[in-house]
Amino acid sequence: MESSTMINLNSNHKRPFARDFSSSSSFDNNPKTISLFVRNFDVALLSSTQNCAVSPCDFMCLRADRPYSIGRSPRDCSFVFRDRRVSKRHCQLLFDYSLRKLYILNGVLLTDDCTAAWRLVHEFRIRARTSSHENNDCFVLRKASNGLFVNGVELEKGTAVELSVGDRVSLVCGSQNGSCGVGNGVGFVVERIDFDGCDSEIDELKTFSEHSQSGKRSKRVFALKANVSRYEGVVGRGRFLLDRCRDILLSSDPVLCVVRDGSVCAPCNAEVQSSLGLFGESKRMDLDAKVGVDVADKVPNTKVVLDSAGKENLDHSSIGGDCLGKLGSGNDNVYPQPGKNFYLNRLEFMNHGSSACHRSISLPELIHPLENISRIFIATFTSDIKWFLAYCKIPFYLPVTIACQNTERCWSSKPEDRVSVPYQDYPNLVVVYPQFPETIAFGNDRKRQGIACHHPKLIVLQRKDSIRIVITSANLVEKQWNSVTNTIWWQDFPHATSVDFSSLFPKIGNAEIHQSKCDFAAQLAGFMSSLVIDVPSQAHWITQLTKYDFGGATGHLVASVPGIHFYRTSVLSESFQASPVASTQFLGSVVASVVGLSHFFRTVADSNSATLKSLASFLGKSCKNAYGKLEIVLRRKPIASVDENAVIVLVPNPDRSFEGDCVQLGFLPRDVAKWVSPLWDAGFFTFSGYVCAKEALAAAMGENSKKVQLILNVSEGHHFKDMSKMMQSEHIVSFCSLIASIERCYGLWRLQEVLNRYKWPESLKSEIICSASSIGSSVNSKFLAAFSSAVGKKSLQHFDSEESDPEWGCWSASEELKNPSVRILFPTIERVKNAYNGILPSRYILCFTEKTWQRLKTLDILHDAIPHPHERIGHPMHVKVVRRCFWSGRGAPSVGWVYCGSHNFSAAAWGRQISNPFRIKADGPKKKDPSVNCGLHICNYELGIIFTFPPTENNGRPKVKSTELDDIILPFVVPAPKYGSSDRPATKQAMKEVMVELAERENEKRTEEEMMEELDDEEEFVELPEELEATNYVEQEKEEEKEYADILWSQVDSHSS
Repeated sequence: MESSTMINLNSNHKRPFARDFSSSSSFDNNPKTISLFVRNFDVALLSSTQNCAVSPCDFMCLRADRPYSIGRSPRDCSFVFRDRRVSKRHCQLLFDYSLRKLYILNGVLLTDDCTAAWRLVHEFRIRARTSSHENNDCFVLRKASNGLFVNGVELEKGTAVELSVGDRVSLVCGSQNGSCGVGNGVGFVVERIDFDGCDSEIDELKTFSEHSQSGKRSKRVFALKANVSRYEGVVGRGRFLLDRCRDILLSSDPVLCVVRDGSVCAPCNAEVQSSLGLFGESKRMDLDAKVGVDVADKVPNTKVVLDSAGKENLDHSSIGGDCLGKLGSGNDNVYPQPGKNFYLNRLEFMNHGSSACHRSISLPELIHPLENISRIFIATFTSDIKWFLAYCKIPFYLPVTIACQNTERCWSSKPEDRVSVPYQDYPNLVVVYPQFPETIAFGNDRKRQGIACHHPKLIVLQRKDSIRIVITSANLVEKQWNSVTNTIWWQDFPHATSVDFSSLFPKIGNAEIHQSKCDFAAQLAGFMSSLVIDVPSQAHWITQLTKYDFGGATGHLVASVPGIHFYRTSVLSESFQASPVASTQFLGSVVASVVGLSHFFRTVADSNSATLKSLASFLGKSCKNAYGKLEIVLRRKPIASVDENAVIVLVPNPDRSFEGDCVQLGFLPRDVAKWVSPLWDAGFFTFSGYVCAKEALAAAMGENSKKVQLILNVSEGHHFKDMSKMMQSEHIVSFCSLIASIERCYGLWRLQEVLNRYKWPESLKSEIICSASSIGSSVNSKFLAAFSSAVGKKSLQHFDSEESDPEWGCWSASEELKNPSVRILFPTIERVKNAYNGILPSRYILCFTEKTWQRLKTLDILHDAIPHPHERIGHPMHVKVVRRCFWSGRGAPSVGWVYCGSHNFSAAAWGRQISNPFRIKADGPKKKDPSVNCGLHICNYELGIIFTFPPTENNGRPKVKSTELDDIILPFVVPAPKYGSSDRPATKQAMKEVMVELAERENEKRTEEEMMEELDDEEEFVELPEELEATNYVEQEKEEEKEYADILWSQVDSHSS
């Protein structure tokens, strides 16, 4: 006999019991509740009271995120079945408010520490996702003797499942009434779920309860064996269609569910009948197939998805109907490309059928299908290569290049130290350690190293007919893809109709101001070449980029490369472009130097200083451009016994036009000449140069030992159009070095270059919000002002001044102090402390010093970073997102831009502007240009992408998926709540203090060394001086360069004599 009962679990009737934390006060903070209506079997279901008495249940009020035990003992359980077959503590219920799911666990999780109760929700999610569970020191599992059955299927010990309306739960056996032939059934049927305290929110569970009125059941819990029998034969087909129709009806978007499930499949991951057979095609899977067999081989036309573990599963989205897409065969990826937007990574607790998977994707899905990938390039900070190879099932023969961080190798001066082939089983896997330049080392000494980090997150998948570019914030490690929220953007670019080498060079001028085709290719090539410049075996990656058409790029790449960069050095070529002999296309500029300049003028050969006087005369008479630079002559001078690639630098006599009347200054450095000469000799490029006359004369007279800067201009050669036909292996390596050496705008200057292409409505109200996992130790009002100015922030009080004024509209540090323009989002220590997995995961991804916090505290710009959507609350975020939004009002769409990528909010990532690094000032009309006399000091390799939404789009541009700024859903809550008076960010010191506190509570014996160990942070906690003197960055001529020049000079002298 079955009776209808409403289970009562009012907190007033519940008594605390030993080791079961159902009554823990840590759960009382969430007022959300649900009422669960059930129909019990033969044995009555009772509720326990404070004095261990029991009474029939009137109603059940389940508080969110709080466990409730069911068993035989009133002392230990909230609900009681008085039957000897039921264990004292048999099973456990929990309502997960974030995911809107009701779970039941086979067994009971116990703990001695009530502070661990907040981790229980996450533990239920893990146990609901997989049947294999690792030992968790926080919990003890009390197993039930006679098992737990849901819909006749026995759950494994310690496993949890989701309950929905219509599910039958039995505590003894899996028969229809739970009686096992004894006549006394123990269990219940879920009849209705009411959301009493959930603010009338519409979610999946509430939809189920509404449909249950008509007696229809929601999705069920199935085991592998049960699925086989349930969907066999004609009756099985009917059951499957009926279940599928119910899933569509219960989906939040039935139309989307049908459209995106062109090929529907039964639930679970193997041994079910192909849904194609249900629609008339006689294709069935082998029901005896073993786990691990490729489903696509069994059912060629059945679409397959990859689960979060990288396994090929039948489409789970056909059950839930809410997942955005799935993968088909070939190169057809049903996941829509983000366009001017981004996805988030799918965390391990998210199932395809849940709404949590909306706009989320896993790493195996991102690179699927593997079969037609010809090679892979990955740039990352940290990496677990073995995990990646196994997780994504990378074939041993596939060429894979991984550029990653290794401090010792990246600072090494030996090229052989910066490349390795670590695995014999993967002979085509090459690991590259990009070099950090000596100019950013402490004291310009490579051996002392410096502050630098290889921090990009880039994946390039080359296929025969397309190339996929992926920019993410996730490193190549398991936890960052499965347990930490990260952003992911990708786009597939088609094969070009013809090879275009000019696309890899930055465009000069404003002819294509709104076109990102060549801009995207040039930025990508420049960045990738900087990673492999000393690895000849990987130089082919750069020439491969010329085969693809990047014309449809939906965003602008923003890269950072370590070093000291100069703003718009290409303008130094204006006199060259104006020359009538300049008949070829100018491509860009390279900052180089002249070596050996003072050798000749200090030797016996010029004992009377005649040559030095001629040099001074030539330099004084020569015409200089607006930047105070003098054009010089470059000439190939192969010297077989020394260097076949040698190039000499000459100063011509301005009064005579014939070629022979010149004074030799010196030579190009060996590392520059080695790539200039092969490209020059082949006729692919031509080169010319500029030097500062005053600097050259000072060096010739021996006044200092500083390097003499040479601006090397690059133009098309007479065989430039035939490069694809004539290129040899040595040309490919040289071309890679050229692309890496071309000056581009990086960091803050790249932001400024992109955003200055548009006219932004600065008079409108706007805000700049920045979320990052690391806040640099050098962030102060000056850096904030430089960042704001780079992204277009201007001072209103200067709007009436002349635009020709160099200070027009400048946003200064004083302006930033008066009216802060940047809002920094960073999690509070309380948010980190209350995460599902505790504070440990955040210790290794969050970076914020206490000193920086005290500096920024007075600016009142810190806001709490709350993950969005709500399913991600309690899980760490590793996103780096910046958005500027202008509010138009009157219902008009907002305008602005969004950045996502690897840049944290630090000077190391974006760069710090330094003044006068070479002590050279412009002359003439350009001397008032403030950008001419400065450099940008960058420490890190970084890469991101920026999506622009200007007031008016160019009509000629192609339409993209997301055309409005408001369409982008940020991975955090906006507007973000501002820090309160008692709030504190999760700084290094704050997290250490919490760790000590937790250790004391849990009585763990930790040594002082363990508690004070250094974090594996992405940026070191090193305080940099507020003002970096330019003299720190003036390069001295190296001893090896002097030796090289001396040998060349000796050969020149011998030939002259």
